[in-house]
Amino acid sequence: MANFNKVILAGNLTRDPELRYTPKGTAVARITLAVNRTYTGEDGQKKEEVSFVDVDVWGRQAEVIAQYMKKGRPLLVEGRLKQDTWEDKNTKQKQSKLKVVLESFSFIDSNRGDAAGGAPAPSRAAAPAAAAAAPEAIEGDAPREGDDVPF
Repeated sequence: MANFNKVILAGNLTRDPELRYTPKGTAVARITLAVNRTYTGEDGQKKEEVSFVDVDVWGRQAEVIAQYMKKGRPLLVEGRLKQDTWEDKNTKQKQSKLKVVLESFSFIDSNRGDAAGGAPAPSRAAAPAAAAAAPEAIEGDAPREGDDVPF
């Protein structure tokens, strides 16, 4: 059976990116996107639902996103789904969460100035350069063996 694992999302960051480094020096950023869906219910009323999606970003792309993105800014991400599983420390029950591992991204509104006075995002031409960073960034979309994730 063939497999295909690709996700494309456009949404707004729910908080500033968390940038950390593994003990071996690989950058890791964690972001959460709020993705809205507007629809008309059976009663004819417009309704809106929001989904919150966690996204892990590795390598140079993590550093670029942490540098230019802030809470509320829109971002287009392309990646793959990954199921994280762990055992809860208190209840000892297995927990799991579906998240996205970023493979590439694009800034959506790079011309908007930041109300908090921060630096504006780079031009659209900079996004492909960030997405196509050194080969290590492409290969570094997951921790290397023996690399501990610092979250």
